[in-house]
Amino acid sequence: MKKSLFFSVAMAIPFFFFSSIAFAQDNLPRFLNDRGTGIPTSLFGTFIKKGELLIHPFFEYTLDHNLEYQPAQYGLGVDKDFRAKFHRSNEQVYIGYGFTDWLALEFEMAYMDVHFEKSANDNSAVPARIDESGFGDFEGQLRMRWMKENDHRPEIFGFLDVTIPSHRNKLLISDSDWDFKPGIGVIRGFSWGTIIFRSDLEYNREASSPDIGETAIEYLRRLSPSGLAYLAIEGGEGGAPDEWLLVTGLHWRFTDFVSVKIDNPVGITSKATDWSPQIGFLLTFPVAR
Repeated sequence: MKKSLFFSVAMAIPFFFFSSIAFAQDNLPRFLNDRGTGIPTSLFGTFIKKGELLIHPFFEYTLDHNLEYQPAQYGLGVDKDFRAKFHRSNEQVYIGYGFTDWLALEFEMAYMDVHFEKSANDNSAVPARIDESGFGDFEGQLRMRWMKENDHRPEIFGFLDVTIPSHRNKLLISDSDWDFKPGIGVIRGFSWGTIIFRSDLEYNREASSPDIGETAIEYLRRLSPSGLAYLAIEGGEGGAPDEWLLVTGLHWRFTDFVSVKIDNPVGITSKATDWSPQIGFLLTFPVAR
């Protein structure tokens, strides 16, 4: 945990080192200098233009020494909180396509390898160790720009996140039900960087009512024509207001078609995942103009 927090702070240094440097993009207004003209995607620091195809293969590793769980979640015991040791490796791929300058579609899926060790205080029927693997996280998003930013107002966008059921017979990597999460976001560009706020709604099946779901506030700063850094606070997924992450990241473009993308989420509350770094390539193909 200390090493991951140190790495997170180290990745944030470019924000301060380059804070007095501005890199204007040709023929763009000041408020678009950091992000360009694309629609915001579900990936931090990533935007998609009309006619662009984005393919992002990446690897993610998740480590949590005190994952909160309830045996009742697995149908194997009492409705009581325990803390488990948990780690997971994901090989994932994201695909996005910009249909217009206001509409984009995304898909994402992963192959997961998950390991779980239950709490020593848990006397329920939950196995002492659970190992599961397989394809999962079949997710799609519709991304919509509702209002473009100008000198007097921010950009407003919306999205609909859909998760497909999978592995209903497994404990850790299952998505047992269809999930539909509508959301809204606001972007405002400044001379010192760009701020993005977004939040979604999700259905709480236990309470039979909607909840405010995952919420994030993100800061973007272009370091050079090739480099973009970002810093975010994200949490609230599953209706839990006590699971928050600090995310630092870097998006560096080597050519017009190939970039490397690094994200480094670190838990800043006790119930949040300790550390879940990601690294991968972002491939950009101009399918149509």
